Amino acid sequence: MNDRLPDFEQTVRPEWVDYNGCMSEAFYVLVFGHATDMMRAETGLGSGYREGTGCSLYTGETHVRYLSEVEEGAELTIRTRVLGVSEKEVRFTHEMYVGTPDDDAAEPVATSELLGIHVDQRAGRSAPLPDAIRECFAALTETPPAWAGGAIGPVPSAA
Repeated sequence: MNDRLPDFEQTVRPEWVDYNGCMSEAFYVLVFGHATDMMRAETGLGSGYREGTGCSLYTGETHVRYLSEVEEGAELTIRTRVLGVSEKEVRFTHEMYVGTPDDDAAEPVATSELLGIHVDQRAGRSAPLPDAIRECFAALTETPPAWAGGAIGPVPSAA
């Protein structure tokens, strides 16, 4: 296993562009979802695992930040970081960049922070991750980016 997960790459398709002339919010989430699928495959939780065990990693919670507009044809790179793992859960982030984030000055155009829950689909409830997969996630764990763990903030009161 590498020190970190490989980057996921995707090109913004014409049908993903909305009436404002940039990628619609739903497609940011779609691209992040594809990056999550790649993470599953890279850590042993791919389709073969699901078919053989009846278990899968479900998204229990996500927080998306839309930071910059993305235009049709943009070449996206998604960098995934594992932040932590427990018996049944994995916390991870995706950072979306236009182009390749080769230097520390690169700024993401969107981010997503997720809580993955390992679910036994037959039993319909959470289940412990296999030791080897939990150890894989533990080996991939990185320091959280400064923005991780944030929230939208308090709900404004009615005036």
